Amino acid sequence: MLKKENIKEKLNRFGSSNEPFFFMLSYDLSKCEIHKLDKLPNYINFKLTKKSDIKSFENSYLEKFPVDYNSYKQAFDLIQEHIKKGNSYLLNLTFKTKINTKLSLDEIFQKAQARFKLKYKDEFVCFSPEKFIEIKKDKIYTYPMKGTIDAKILNAQAKILADAKEMAEHTMVVDLLRNDLSIVSSKVRVNKFRYCEKINAGEKQLLQVSSKISGELKSDWNNNIGDILTSILPAGSITGTPKKKTVEILNSVETYDRGYYTGIAGIYDKKTLYSFVLIRFIQKENSNYFYKSGGGITCDSNIDLEYKELQDKIYIPS
Repeated sequence: MLKKENIKEKLNRFGSSNEPFFFMLSYDLSKCEIHKLDKLPNYINFKLTKKSDIKSFENSYLEKFPVDYNSYKQAFDLIQEHIKKGNSYLLNLTFKTKINTKLSLDEIFQKAQARFKLKYKDEFVCFSPEKFIEIKKDKIYTYPMKGTIDAKILNAQAKILADAKEMAEHTMVVDLLRNDLSIVSSKVRVNKFRYCEKINAGEKQLLQVSSKISGELKSDWNNNIGDILTSILPAGSITGTPKKKTVEILNSVETYDRGYYTGIAGIYDKKTLYSFVLIRFIQKENSNYFYKSGGGITCDSNIDLEYKELQDKIYIPS
């Protein structure tokens, strides 16, 4: 297991060299992959794009075997107990779901349409819709995503934007991310609050609610990429608030090791830094496949809706 300080120093060193590099950090900062782009190992495949080259993809290959309702309820109730005690206000509870698919990880990587795609060895594939941070022209941006609704629901956008529970959950994440950016930058502001983006989710389309937050950095920020990233990790959108205590609670409630799931990956290209959150994540364990997914829990959460959201997020985007 690597120490956080070692990861920070390595990132700072790569940034100071001002050569393009790739980085991937696990959820608990115990593992990392940091490589110059021209020496990237062939076991790492990634693509950062707005659209995939693949135009369509049948999603019938995916069969889900979600955690049973009672097991989910047990974890949900523990989370609610912590909320009632004031230990946390928002917690992103996640689970592993066994899936069956005829596709290999390579085929999923090639076929899935997503803004950010990553395949690592024969261990996992990720097709994420969520940016983490973006740095360009000495400004840092983050785009928290919190709130999902089926796009086919009548007046879906108006409904999710007017939902009090969703508003409270998103507001808490925005406040947390605003505070995170304040650790590493100045003049932090919310540029755009709660806008909807449509994402493909297998056989359906979802509306995902996002916000845009920015701050200003010093011109030599590339020398401090390690300090910037490790100061604001893990991502607030996949943990909760207050972050430190919430992470402790999640570690005690969740029944598996997240590993690289909900970590981050990205590239530095000498002028800009792009990164994304490792969600929409399929892990291979021996010959079995598991999909890791979850959602934010607050005091107003409805267990049936949260259980459904956990399953709705299990898809290959097409």
